Amino acid sequence: MKKIQLSILALVASTNFMMAGGDILTVTPYEIEDIMAAEVVPVVIPEPVMVVQEPVVTPKPVVTPVVPVAPLAAAAVSPIYIGLGVVAAQYDTNCGCVGSKSGEDKTAGAMARVGYDFNKYMGIEARGMYTPVKEDGGKITHYGAFLKPMYPVTNGLNVYGLGGIAKTKTSGSLRKTDVSGFAYGAGLEYDLSSDKKKDAKYGREFDGIGDQEKGLGVFADYEKLYYKSGSPKLDAVSVGVTYDF
Repeated sequence: MKKIQLSILALVASTNFMMAGGDILTVTPYEIEDIMAAEVVPVVIPEPVMVVQEPVVTPKPVVTPVVPVAPLAAAAVSPIYIGLGVVAAQYDTNCGCVGSKSGEDKTAGAMARVGYDFNKYMGIEARGMYTPVKEDGGKITHYGAFLKPMYPVTNGLNVYGLGGIAKTKTSGSLRKTDVSGFAYGAGLEYDLSSDKKKDAKYGREFDGIGDQEKGLGVFADYEKLYYKSGSPKLDAVSVGVTYDF
């Protein structure tokens, strides 16, 4: 830079001396400062720019809280039921045997039943009856075990059949009978308890159908106490109440 400035000064000075017939121009110190200022080009060095990179924040996954749902409480039910009722029975010897007193006797008493429902179509039942109330002096003792096919007609009404082995014994003034063999019958059950299957989950899928809920019910049925060709006629009709556990 200094060399350039000196060259310019020398050029200006020589030009002033070489001009013929002209006035010698004197370069003042002020003009030299202007020339030097014009030649100096300031160099601007840009300041470094600090780039701050923000950290990348990965959004956290939204975790939806799982609210545990309490299971429905199981209803306190079981497949077992019991029943108690009154029974009216008829005994007809239907016998023309020599030396035996034939005829018909009617009697009444009490009966009990206990059963177990496997499902809404099949169960088993044990029952017994005793009829001490005599018309002509006869009494009947009867007990047996039965298969119980059934069908729920409505939510509260159940129809059922009975078929099994029973022992029947009569006593009194008419012909005595003491037999064991096939017995059968049929009946109806009706549920008197309120249906609560919306309030709890039943332990059995058939609860709440056809007198199989926990609570009271009523029943009525007919039973042939003993069946065999030529045997005395033994029939009974029962009505009563049941309780399902």
